[in-house]
Amino acid sequence: MVLNGNELGRLRRGEDDMVVYLPVPAETLKSGENVLRIEQDLSRRAAPDDVRVGEVILEQRAVDEVLAESGVTVEVVDGDTGRPTPARITVLNSVGALQTFSTRSIDGLAVRPGLAYTLSGRAEFGLPAGEYTVYAGRGFEYSLASTTLRLKLGQTERLTLSIRREVPTAGWVASDTHVHTVTHSGHGDATLGERIVTLAAEGIELPIATDHGVHVDYQQTASELGARRFFTSVVGNEVTTPAGHFNVFPVSEDAVPPNPTSLDWAVTFDRVHRTPGVKAVILNHARDLHGNTRPFGPELFNAAVGENLDGWPIGFNAMEVINSGATQTDVMRLFRDWMALLNRGRMIVPVGSSDSHDVGRHFVGQGRTYIRLEDRDPGALNVEQAVNSFLQGRVRVSYGLLTEISVNDKYGSGELATTPGDEVKVSVRVLGPHWTAADRITLYANGTPLRETAIDLGSRNDRPRGVIWSGEWNIPKPRHDVHLVAIATGPGIDGLYWKTAKPYQPDSPDWESRVVGCSGAVWLDVDGDGRRTSAYEYARRLFSETEGDPAALVSGLSGFDQAVASQAFHLLQSRIGPGWWNQVQEQLSGDAPTVKVGFEHYLKAWRDNQSARTAP
Repeated sequence: MVLNGNELGRLRRGEDDMVVYLPVPAETLKSGENVLRIEQDLSRRAAPDDVRVGEVILEQRAVDEVLAESGVTVEVVDGDTGRPTPARITVLNSVGALQTFSTRSIDGLAVRPGLAYTLSGRAEFGLPAGEYTVYAGRGFEYSLASTTLRLKLGQTERLTLSIRREVPTAGWVASDTHVHTVTHSGHGDATLGERIVTLAAEGIELPIATDHGVHVDYQQTASELGARRFFTSVVGNEVTTPAGHFNVFPVSEDAVPPNPTSLDWAVTFDRVHRTPGVKAVILNHARDLHGNTRPFGPELFNAAVGENLDGWPIGFNAMEVINSGATQTDVMRLFRDWMALLNRGRMIVPVGSSDSHDVGRHFVGQGRTYIRLEDRDPGALNVEQAVNSFLQGRVRVSYGLLTEISVNDKYGSGELATTPGDEVKVSVRVLGPHWTAADRITLYANGTPLRETAIDLGSRNDRPRGVIWSGEWNIPKPRHDVHLVAIATGPGIDGLYWKTAKPYQPDSPDWESRVVGCSGAVWLDVDGDGRRTSAYEYARRLFSETEGDPAALVSGLSGFDQAVASQAFHLLQSRIGPGWWNQVQEQLSGDAPTVKVGFEHYLKAWRDNQSARTAP
C-alpha cells in the first residue's frame, strides 16, 4: 500500500476478511490531492494475484492509541481438568471480520490480525471500543467456546473460556507431515518460535519438520519455550525437485539433504533412499503444477489404473490425499488417485497434511494424519514405532472429520482381514467436534462405491460426544481380494475460527467447500493366500492365461470387478494397441456390467491422456 509514493506497509495474503492498520508517517499527507495506491509487487511473483479492499479510513490518532481504547485478557482452560491449555483465540468485529488487536508475537504467543495462538492459554490485548465475538479452540479434537463482548472506551474485560476434548482418539497420535517455517524455508510468515506455539495450540502431537532442502530439529526451541511436553517432533525435509515435491523422514539433523535438482524420479529416489534414516517418502500435492510438472496430471498419469505413462518409478510409499494448504476443486480427486495406485499394486499410505508456511493463513494441522500409536505422553512418543505404524498403513486422514473402519469386528486400517463365511461385516464411525458435520458416508471397494448413506445433519444429538454417525453394513464376500476404504464428507467450515480454504489451483469456477475423513485401507484376503492381491495382479494373471486374446480376456473378466477390468484393458492397450476396442465393445453385454464399466472408465482416462499429451 503506497501513499503519495511512500510505502505504508504490505497487506497480508489471505482469503479472510480482516481489519488492519497501517501507520502514516508524518508529512506523508500533503495539501490538495493525495494518491493512495494498492498494488502488487510483481518482482516477488511471476503473475498478479487478486486484491480485494474494502473501506479505507484515515484516522487522526496513532495506531497504538486506536488499539488501546479498551483491554481484554483471555484465559482458555481445559474443561475436564480446569487447567490452562494451549489454544487458538480468534477475535471478530461486529461484521465478522478478523480484528487486529494491539498485542504482537512474543515467546509463547503467535499473533496475526484477529488471531492469537497461545502456549500458556492466556493472551492480553487492546481493542478499539466496539462489539466483538471471541472464540477459543484447540484444533480438531476440541470443542469451541465463544462469547460476545461490548467494550466501551476505557473498559477492561477478563474472560475465561472453557474447552474440552470431544473427539475420541485414544491410541492414535495426530501428525502433520508437512510443516514449514519462514526461518528455514524463507517464505511464509511463521517463525520457528511461532511454529512451536501453533503446533501445540492446534493439538499436533507428531509434527514432521519439512522445510525446503534443510533438516531442522524443533526440540531445542520447544524446550526453551516450555512446549516440549505437547509433542514429539521429527526431523524431515521437503525435497523440492523440478518434477515433484517429496517429504522424507526421519533423518538425522546433520545428514546431508538429498540433492533436489534432478528431473529423473529414479535419480531422485536413489538420492532420497541413500539419505541416512529415511523410511517414509511422501508424494506431495500430486495434482498441483510446480516447475511445469503436474505428477498426476493427464499428461503423465492414467487415473483409471494408477500408472505413470512414461514409466517413472514409484519410489514413494505415501501420498497426500488432502493438503489443506493446497486443496483441489474436486476434494475427492486425490483420494481416487490413491485408490487407483492400490489397484495397481502400489501399497501407498494415504496422508493428510497442512503444508503450512504461515500462522493464520493455511494454518498448521487443519489437514492431518492420525497414526496408530500409544499416545499417553505426547512429549515422549516412540518415533520408530510411529514410522513403522505409518508405513503399515495404520492411519486415518482428517480434514475436519475422522472416519474409523472395522472389518469383522477385528481388522482396521492397514490390516489384512480373513473372510470366513459368505458375508463381511463392515463397521464405521464418523467422528468430529460439535462445530463440524458430515452429510455422507461412502464405503469403497477397490475404489468403487459399494455402499453409501446420507447422514442426517440433525441426528448426532442422540450419539456420544464426538460421534457424528455410526453404522454397519453386511456385504457379500467379494470373489477376489479387494481393499475397503470408508470416506465421510460434509459441509465446509465457514467460520473464521477454522475456515476451510479455497482450492489452491482451481480448475473450475464451480466449487463446494467440503470437509473429509478417510480411513486407511483394509484388505480382504478372499483367496486365502495370506497376502494382498491387487486388481493389477489378477488382471496380469488373466492376461497371461488368455495369452492376451481380447475375446478370451473379456470372457474371463466376468467374475471380477471393474478395477480388475480396467487393469486388464490397460494391459491390452499397452501390448497390442487400440485394435482391440471394437472387438471388446461388441462382446460387452449386460451380463457383465462391471466389465463394461471398467472398459468405459479406462477408455475415458486413456482419451484424457491422449488429449493432454497431444495438446499444443
